[in-house]
Amino acid sequence: MLTTHEVAALLRVHPKHVYRLLKRGLPARRVGDEWRYDEAEVLAWSRGDSAVEPAEAAPEASLPPLLAANGDLAIEVLFDEGRDRSAPLVGFVLADHATGLVRLERGAVLGAGCHGDHVPASLGGEKLAWLHLAVRELGLAHRKGLRLRRLSSIAGRRLASRPRTAGIRHHIDEALSREGIEPERAYAHAEEYRSHRDAVMAVARGDAEVALASRAWAAHAGLGFTPVVAEAYGLVFRAAHLGDSRVLALCELVQSGKYRARLARHAGYDATSAGHLQFGRSIP
Repeated sequence: MLTTHEVAALLRVHPKHVYRLLKRGLPARRVGDEWRYDEAEVLAWSRGDSAVEPAEAAPEASLPPLLAANGDLAIEVLFDEGRDRSAPLVGFVLADHATGLVRLERGAVLGAGCHGDHVPASLGGEKLAWLHLAVRELGLAHRKGLRLRRLSSIAGRRLASRPRTAGIRHHIDEALSREGIEPERAYAHAEEYRSHRDAVMAVARGDAEVALASRAWAAHAGLGFTPVVAEAYGLVFRAAHLGDSRVLALCELVQSGKYRARLARHAGYDATSAGHLQFGRSIP
């Protein structure tokens, strides 16, 4: 049984094109989270032999053209790049880390935005594929000139927070606990916002003094920023759906040098490894 790369060499095409051929009926079998191919069947199919049974393919029409994501600038840059290249149309529905995974498990979205240190190896019994976008800085956005020497100094301030299901809350809560501060005390005067953008805009309007947000959105709003943690951020898909033309297009966009260059223009991102794919295991 041949691997995808061996089939690509046999047919003299790029390995990514093999996944497109799967949608056209290239015979294949699932072995764990990978495709395997019988050489004789592949050669017969390439000659147009109708006796070869086509491989079962994921029904694209049943997968909504949506990502569940929190409006991170890495996602917005991805969509901009897609529009510039006339890639298959994909939009997004606002969701944080945990609710995005719920939507993905229910089949309500094509993929979901996830924090790299909290990505499950599988979902609903199916292995996941992780597409790395960038390492991003998370922390506290605030008016310029405000000095937050310790994270615990946010206690008692008007805080633009994020829901408990948001990944940034997990990081901030852990950091507060390390400083000996009960997280609930820090949120005594907090109001929750659905996205990084909404949180930083609350500070920009004067509705809050400090926001839990990314450095990218803080800079975008002209605010100061105190870093707390750097984390991997990316997209997860069901591994079985990697042959979907829209997923392929997203992978190709992220793997392009142009995407890395555009994302690097925004503060707080390291897109050096953008486009790296990992399968069926938790992401370090």
